[in-house]
Amino acid sequence: MGRLVSTEGLTEDQQEILKLVRQFVEKEIIPVATELEHKDEYPTEIVEGLKELGIFGLMIPEEFGGLGESLLTYALVVEEIARGWMSVSGVINTHFIVAYLLMHHGTDEQKQKYLPKMATGEVRGAFSMSEPSLGSDVSAISTKATRTDDGGYEITGQKMWLTNGGSSTLVAVLVKTDEGAESVYKNMTTFLVEKEPGFGETAQGVTVPGKIDKMGYKGIDTTEMIFEKHKISADQILGGAPGQGFYQMMDGVEVGRVNVGARAVGIANRAFELGIAYAQQRETFGKPIAQHQAILFRLAEMATKVETAHALVVKAARLKDAGKRNDVEAGMAKYVASEYCNEVVQDSFRIHGGYGYSKEYEIERLYREAAFMLIGEGTSDIQKMIIGRALLKDYKI
Repeated sequence: MGRLVSTEGLTEDQQEILKLVRQFVEKEIIPVATELEHKDEYPTEIVEGLKELGIFGLMIPEEFGGLGESLLTYALVVEEIARGWMSVSGVINTHFIVAYLLMHHGTDEQKQKYLPKMATGEVRGAFSMSEPSLGSDVSAISTKATRTDDGGYEITGQKMWLTNGGSSTLVAVLVKTDEGAESVYKNMTTFLVEKEPGFGETAQGVTVPGKIDKMGYKGIDTTEMIFEKHKISADQILGGAPGQGFYQMMDGVEVGRVNVGARAVGIANRAFELGIAYAQQRETFGKPIAQHQAILFRLAEMATKVETAHALVVKAARLKDAGKRNDVEAGMAKYVASEYCNEVVQDSFRIHGGYGYSKEYEIERLYREAAFMLIGEGTSDIQKMIIGRALLKDYKI
């Protein structure tokens, strides 16, 4: 079978990594994905396999035991994994956001303490900004850290929509501290909260109630996290200085948006593969439906959308790797990839006809997963706002 997304222009190391991941996806993920997803079962064996491949240390520098690969390599790996099962790519997304935050904003002590164990998957990362009444307005965060007499802090509040909230052991949490400047955005601090994996009280004053039941994106644990006077030392402030949390988190979100764009490409690619295969097998009026012009045109549009989204994800990743701002490009990649993903999946669903509505067919799962791409790491409207504001600056008259 042909492939829409090629490895042309990549190094030998990058091609070898993608080859190994592709083989792992074909052998270990695709055959069990639908069954595990329908059971909402955590993919323990798959995660252990990713550890053995070194995926948890993919972007972590070699000096800390990782592979030292680029964001581009990571994005391409995510495309492959999401093609097998999108939930698995979610296991590594927030892990890498936390690793990225440590690499670029952490103190030397924080890097030495966490990155080697994150590279092996012994320490698993999660990332927390959202709250029950927050939505896209980060400035409305109400979870608060207050100073204590011993120079530390107490965190109180409720966080929402934590991917890996149960399985993680290190959570980067954005809270209010009232220790920066007058701007609300300079009164936010990122704390590195350690906890045990699991549910219930996972650390003193930290409770993870349980998994949130979702329409799709199953298997992976999405949770709340409740803080009740959780005591934490000032050493656990990311970078060591309060008031920098918002800017740190936004830097990490750009990595997350590239990830979600790559996930959307992976889902769309799989939906296209399923659609074009079914269209050549299913016959109506004496010939395969792929030979009917309406279906043929639909397949052409689907393939073009996958390629377009992939190209935008690659561009956004390359900019970040070059040390340049990629907020606009990451927003474009996430926006286009998520919208096109939904369109491609719906077209594949239509090609499958009634069978697409059956849980026995993989496209049914993809149909539910694609919807999450529209809201993960910021809705399409948020991406358009970021893009539009940047355009007004660049084209100011």
